[in-house]
Amino acid sequence: MVKSELKSIEEIVDMLGGYKKVLNVGCAGCASVCLAGGQREVKQLNTKLQFHFKSNDISTTVDEYTVERQCEGQFLENLKGRVEKYDAVLSMACGAGVQFVAEHFPEIPIFPALNTLFIGVNKEIGHYEERCQACSDCVLGLTGGICPVSMCAKSLFNGPCGGPQKGGKCEVSMETDCAWVAIFERLKNQGRLANIHKIYETRSWKSQGQGKLTLKEYQ
Repeated sequence: MVKSELKSIEEIVDMLGGYKKVLNVGCAGCASVCLAGGQREVKQLNTKLQFHFKSNDISTTVDEYTVERQCEGQFLENLKGRVEKYDAVLSMACGAGVQFVAEHFPEIPIFPALNTLFIGVNKEIGHYEERCQACSDCVLGLTGGICPVSMCAKSLFNGPCGGPQKGGKCEVSMETDCAWVAIFERLKNQGRLANIHKIYETRSWKSQGQGKLTLKEYQ
């Protein structure tokens, strides 16, 4: 999932300054799963915003609406005829969702209520870990299912940096496991150590540079 977290109320209020009618749009996708931008979080944020506006004699109203996913155009159709009634829209989705809503409604200011953190997993309730940086050239089949790009503190692809510490820890922090020690141990247990002795072509890293990536699968 894409992990996000709520911005500070102060930052959100500052973005909405001068707008009288605001629609807070939630996302029932990743933002809801990580308890950052689903229907419940929309209601909670609106309560805080309305309290702030009332306490400071600010005549701004904030309404709410939640779509299934803000990153899919078919679900944004439900916003047509609705957002046009507002001066601004507050999006409780990841950065991709915010941009897609803004693309669909270019005449209306769209503001992010969340900070997008990473693509990760939910290990247990409230415990999220980054596992993927969407590098667009996945090597998990070669590295035993452990990503050197997201798990290594230096994102090294061609092996360890030379600084692994005692117990397989990272030189950056003794509380962090060295990704390449973990990869070595995983491949060793699977009988696939030959993987790290092979010479591979340079990875493309195309998503790490400038520009926009597009993928059109069904044409």
